[in-house]
Amino acid sequence: MLKNYMEIVVEDVLPDLIKEHKLKCDCQICIEDIKAITLNNLKPMYIVSHKGIVYSKLNELNNQFNADTVRGIMDAIKKVEENPRH
Repeated sequence: MLKNYMEIVVEDVLPDLIKEHKLKCDCQICIEDIKAITLNNLKPMYIVSHKGIVYSKLNELNNQFNADTVRGIMDAIKKVEENPRH
């Protein structure tokens, strides 16, 4: 199992930020664009085992990790809202 753990984190955090921010458009295209932009701008964290998932979950407790993730998502939301593809 090879997985970018940041995909899991973004999938987990994004719904709450969407509710708080009240997107201009929450269609699937805009949501996928937000995810892609966020993941392209965050440092990837690849895992290959369940042990890697546990280690990565511990890293989530780090305040800087959470702040970087939220900031990355919010930057992507702003970018997509300013330039939607549709």
